[in-house]
Formats: sequence, C-alpha cells, structure tokens
Amino acid sequence: MSGICGLNIKLSIFGESHGKSIGLILDGLPPGIALDLEQIQLELDRRAPGKNALSTQRKESDIFEVQSGFFNGYTTGTPLCAIIKNGDQHSKDYSILADKMRPGHADYAGFVRYQGFNDYRGGGHFSGRITAPLVIAGAIAKQALAQQGIVVGAHILSIGDIKEENFNPLGVEDALLAELAKKSFAVMDDSLGESMQEKILAAKAECNSVGGVIETIVQHVPAGIGAPYFDSVESRLSQALFSVPAVKAVEFGDGFDITRLTGATANDQLHYVDDKVVGYSNHNGGITGGITNSMPVVFRVGIKPTPSISQEQRTISLKEHKDTTLTIVGRHDPCIVQRAVPVIEAVTAWTIWDLLLEAKKWER
Repeated sequence: MSGICGLNIKLSIFGESHGKSIGLILDGLPPGIALDLEQIQLELDRRAPGKNALSTQRKESDIFEVQSGFFNGYTTGTPLCAIIKNGDQHSKDYSILADKMRPGHADYAGFVRYQGFNDYRGGGHFSGRITAPLVIAGAIAKQALAQQGIVVGAHILSIGDIKEENFNPLGVEDALLAELAKKSFAVMDDSLGESMQEKILAAKAECNSVGGVIETIVQHVPAGIGAPYFDSVESRLSQALFSVPAVKAVEFGDGFDITRLTGATANDQLHYVDDKVVGYSNHNGGITGGITNSMPVVFRVGIKPTPSISQEQRTISLKEHKDTTLTIVGRHDPCIVQRAVPVIEAVTAWTIWDLLLEAKKWER
C-alpha cells in the first residue's frame, strides 16, 4: 500500500485507530510560510469526536504536535511532520472482529488484501480517525490559500431526505463561509438543521444510522490551474475526496442534472466584468477541460450511512467458515456527515494549493 499522494506537496499519512498515534508528513512545503497553530487546532476541533449526542462518544482531544519542518513561526522547507496521540481506546470492543466481518466496513476486503495481518481494532488504518491528519494538511493549505484570497467552505446540504438550499454557484459571501465554519452543525438554514439533527437522533434511537450530502465551494480561484485528462481538477479532487472514508459519490457543477439540460442551457456563456472573464452561469462548476475557468469551483459529495450499527446483521465467520450474525458494540457515529465537513474542506484546500503550485500560480 502507498499512503503518499500529491504533485508538488507530497502528503503521507500514517497510523491506526487504536495505535499509539496517527499523523502526517508534508514533503515539498515552500519555506517561509507563516502558520497559525491555534487556527490549525480549531480546524481539528471541528472534526473531533465526543462533542454531543450526534457523534461517537470516544473522547479524543486531537491535540497535534509538530515534530519537524516548522521553526520560529514559519515552515522551514524541510518535511513537516505532525502527530496526534491516541488515547480513549476500547480495543476489547473489537476482539470479535478478528473473526466476524462487519457489513459495510473494509473488514473482509482488508483481511483478504493484507492476508489477515491488518490491524482490525477500530478499523485500523481504514478508520475515519485517520482523517484527522488530513485536516492538519488542509488547515495549512487554507492559510496558504488565504494569502491569495482563496476561500474554501462547505455546508451540510442534506441528511437523508431533508435538504436545504444549494450554494449560489456564482458565488457566496466569504462571511457566510466563515460563519458556517464556526457552527457545530454547518447548515445555512438552522431550522432545517434542527430537523436534520432530529433525524440523526431518531436513527440513533433505532440503533441505526443515516448519511447525507456535503456541498463545497472554492472561491476566487484563478483561471488556468489543472490540466486535461489525468491531472484535471476534477480528477485530482476526486482522488482526494474518494480517499475520505464513507464518500461514495462526487459530482461537479450541476452533476447528473446537467444531463437534463440542452447545450444552449448547459454552456456557461462568458462576459467581461472589468478585466475579468466570468460566466453568466456556472453549470460546469468552475471547471472546463479539466482546468479552472475563474468561476467558483462547486461540487458535492455523498456520504454513506455509518456502517457500524447496533442492529443484528448477517455476516460470516472466517474461523468457522460459515454464515453467522453480528451485533456491533462500541461507540459509533449515527451520522458521520457533520464531522466530515472539515475533512472535505481540508482535502479540497490541499488539492487546490497543490494544483496552484503546479501551475506556478501561487505566491506568498
């Protein structure tokens, strides 16, 4: 397996859910970038578990420690390593999973892929806990992007069948995105947000779970980053987004809905605003030919229901080589969507920054 990804900034993640620590190494960071460590911690706090009844009650402070690559407030240009020590582990809750495979999890696929040597406690390296290092990378990228006025933000578009309005694809106020980042449940319509939370708690009461959709927007991105085919902005973002556990769908711009339009409607016709070329519409989500076109980059990701539920489910016993049943115990999220918002923002920010560096369109 390879835990390394990136064009200019190589991102490597390591660790297991119930190991001593999790972390990341960023290789290729430019020197001299001022980093606000408190702001990085605030991003981690957005993702951290155990805050309320909507998430797992595993208590992890998610305090990160920078081991290298940062000195006197600035990046040094050498690889930056950061770790988060694990603490609140109930590994005994997972002992049965050496034999019985959890439906919807990577247990069986991972067992086959790694010949039974994988760490199954808490999902091991497959766990959503490994997204915490991704948030560190994204928080660093957000600070670098902000130096050029580029802003990444997201909201919970839907939980189950409860949906709020989409972002305006032509752009939203940066202040709105800053406000969403401060919310524990990132919705624009708080009344609908309450209904979404009630749906999550109802699923929890039934020992069940629900999924949802996160919509993301990247504003003030210059035209001309990305490349056709394999390094298109959609390709690079999709690779990063599908690397986040529980993501099962990605669509850019109008996504599947664009198939119901005609060319005359789907085409984003152009005009000048002062010296800037912009579209009258943004059905293509700010990307054409795999390259940004100066409009906001807009996309949505579908997050599946958390597979760890406490209802009895059918599965297999590897030791006995027969069918059996399993009732999962332990502490699990009835919905992962609200905690995934900062993770989606993070991988987006890191990917956009990496593409900007590749196109030589990022400057301090």
